[in-house]
Amino acid sequence: MAPDDDGPLAGHLLVAAPSLLDPNFHRTVVLVLDHTDDGALGLVLNRPSRTAVGELLEPWAAVAAAPGLVHVGGPVEPTAVIALGGVPPGVATDGWEPIVDGLRVVDLGADVALAATELTAIRVFAGYAGWGPGQLEAEVGEDAWLTAPAMATDALTADPDGLWPVAMERAGVDPRLLTTMPEDPSMN
Repeated sequence: MAPDDDGPLAGHLLVAAPSLLDPNFHRTVVLVLDHTDDGALGLVLNRPSRTAVGELLEPWAAVAAAPGLVHVGGPVEPTAVIALGGVPPGVATDGWEPIVDGLRVVDLGADVALAATELTAIRVFAGYAGWGPGQLEAEVGEDAWLTAPAMATDALTADPDGLWPVAMERAGVDPRLLTTMPEDPSMN
């Protein structure tokens, strides 16, 4: 399902438009986890920190997706931890609603050995991105964000730095335009 002007964006990517210079979101890709009339919640997918998953959640390090770093999920509640996990085809979801096919939220309180049999890898995020009622819709309407369909591999990519141009292309932007674009478009 592609989002429309009135439809929910849960399970879709928000791709920061080149003109979005807010340092919290400049050139980010956000996976929207929840979007209702009360607001929206998402995770920045392409901001790895320097902290290894093993430093914070040692038992989960063995199933952490490369590069094995905790990602900065957004500016809200930086001590909150959310994990996403890849689910191989045919594995039962055990009541978990997938965010997109092959991707679900992971209960970090679960038994790691058991969870590892159900997951291809996990990505751990500190903090999240949040929008109040109508805020995200207004930002999309102002062209601060482009939208694109999400894939499970977006959240688990081994190349988070390369995700923004890939997502821009999926949102319909010719990648050749990005190669000549300055970091700050106002300097053009």
